[in-house]
Amino acid sequence: MMTETVFRDVAVEMIRRAETKLPKDVLAALKRAWKKERDPIARFHYRMMFRNLQLAQGLGVPICQDTGVFTFFVKLGREVKLSFDLEGTLAEAVEIATQEVPLRANVVDPLTRKPSPTNTGRGQPAIHLELTPGDDLELELLVKGAGTENCSRLFMMRPTERAEAIERAVLKTIEESGGKSCPPNIIGVGIGGSMETAALMAKHALLRPLNRKNPDPELAELEHRIKLAANNLKIGPMGLSGETTILGVHIEKAACHTASLPVAFALQCWPARRAKATRVDGELRVVEP
Repeated sequence: MMTETVFRDVAVEMIRRAETKLPKDVLAALKRAWKKERDPIARFHYRMMFRNLQLAQGLGVPICQDTGVFTFFVKLGREVKLSFDLEGTLAEAVEIATQEVPLRANVVDPLTRKPSPTNTGRGQPAIHLELTPGDDLELELLVKGAGTENCSRLFMMRPTERAEAIERAVLKTIEESGGKSCPPNIIGVGIGGSMETAALMAKHALLRPLNRKNPDPELAELEHRIKLAANNLKIGPMGLSGETTILGVHIEKAACHTASLPVAFALQCWPARRAKATRVDGELRVVEP
């Protein structure tokens, strides 16, 4: 049986790693972008990114001052026995990580703007639970700061629109974001479903590693086209020009109402903070980053 202490401690470690260490696939993508870059200003920014990463990992401190807010995606096997409050335990993990890492207090009341020193509150952290067959347990964490969150978009498009219109909307979103989203970005796209599921798919898509191809050939082709077109914008690292504006485009889709077409875009900044824990030999362990 999974104990509350083990579950909480793993969640704390996920937050710590996500905040201080870059996923290997993202680091490899940044290095590839740096090697092909010729713009001196862009190359300078890449050098500062790599120095920042070196210091963050070496000192065990956050990569960015905006330590973001937290979204947990939990896959829980129906045979798994939990004797504790899942939501409460994850909230406690955020509180502990806020003090221990430490993290900036980002969470506030949306109306009064009164801050929460623990980074918790109503709806924080966000938790999405999926029940699965068997006794598997998987926990994924997405960390997003305000820069990319404020540049993300949701459109209720005409149901007659096709992939080309979605591509234009993505490119417009990227162009309008400029340097505010701290590029080079990863962009998650959710197509279909309903208003809320499109946004959720867009965020969930950001968890897919950059070196993992979309299994849907049609979506993989659309991802490739959008990435090429976005990099032709030459917005570059931190919005000051360069060859690489987007490191990757990840798309998820779901069936939708015949008279609607929800489409959501979720941008992620270059640190692309995420973490994953799963059962290994019966024990819940952090496996990424």
